[in-house]
Amino acid sequence: MQHAEQRSDLLNIFLSNTPLLDVRAPVEFAQGSFPGAVNLPLMNNEERHEVGIRYKEAGQQSAIELGHSLVAGEIKDRRIQSWVDFANAHPDGVLYCFRGGLRSRITQQWLHEAGVDYPRITGGYKAMRRFLIDATERLSQQTRFVIVGGMTGSGKTDVIAALTRTIDLEGLAHHRGSSFGGHPDHQPSQIDFENALAIALLRQESHHAQSLVLEDESQLIGRCAIPDPLLHKMHQSPRVWVVEPLEIRVQRIERDYIRRLLTEYEERHTPDVAWEKFATHLTRSLFNLRKRLGMQRYAELNTALQAALSQQFKDRQSDAHASWIRPLITDYYDPMYAYQRTQRAVPTLFEGSCQEVTAYLQSQGY
Repeated sequence: MQHAEQRSDLLNIFLSNTPLLDVRAPVEFAQGSFPGAVNLPLMNNEERHEVGIRYKEAGQQSAIELGHSLVAGEIKDRRIQSWVDFANAHPDGVLYCFRGGLRSRITQQWLHEAGVDYPRITGGYKAMRRFLIDATERLSQQTRFVIVGGMTGSGKTDVIAALTRTIDLEGLAHHRGSSFGGHPDHQPSQIDFENALAIALLRQESHHAQSLVLEDESQLIGRCAIPDPLLHKMHQSPRVWVVEPLEIRVQRIERDYIRRLLTEYEERHTPDVAWEKFATHLTRSLFNLRKRLGMQRYAELNTALQAALSQQFKDRQSDAHASWIRPLITDYYDPMYAYQRTQRAVPTLFEGSCQEVTAYLQSQGY
């Protein structure tokens, strides 16, 4: 197939947001893909499973014949048309399967027969994934990092949002990082998170950023784990420390975890459903801390939480949530953060308010 163009310029593909046509089965796509990729499979999950069994029992040629019999007639026509539509909408795109082998070659051939020549990625998903894993390892070693630390509610995420030479780890993980940090939408898969992180690192490298600011995180941001090479480097990196009065921190948590979160639910659901999901989220999040808090303290805080929810439901005011947020900060989060700070023997470059830390980092070119 002389017309079968291949591309292996993975760095350019990722940095230019090249449209990606993923022809793997949906189950493969769900396990992990790349930002913006669209899944238009050659075979669905059931067809792929049957072909896989045939391959093990009777070899490749028999499996290919079964595949052609399963994807034929109107099914084949519909799938080809979906690829043609994608190619016409994204003439600068590329396609790939798992290893850049049979499935992507067949897709490319059928597209050619339909009058569309479309390039495929050499090595497919596996090569792309390996490229990004290697990039994370390399850039974790090469890049200097400054870590933004501070007690909960001090505004670390606000600092990150004000900078350019930074990567928003919580944004990539779609989670605020604490026990209460979930959003209405699901988090990405671990592989999707790692791929997006690697691309963010590569994008900063392409802008000649040799040093980046990251927010202090534990390994898990919700269910997404920071890759070990980056986490190890973060734990060795100097930091800046954000200090804010307790009441400012309480107000910021009430803003982010109460008012803004309820708005997120309301944007996705009817008012009754949004409220139920919002209240359930807060109640479950506090319940998950019961063993660490101790059952008596948990019961007290839960009573305050339920009273605040009842008040908020009546008058749409969220001020009453301070009655459980404040003691949760002082009795649980602050001691935990203070202990973690003593465990890392790294220099503190600057300490100040959220605004002062932001100004300092901006003055340093971040």
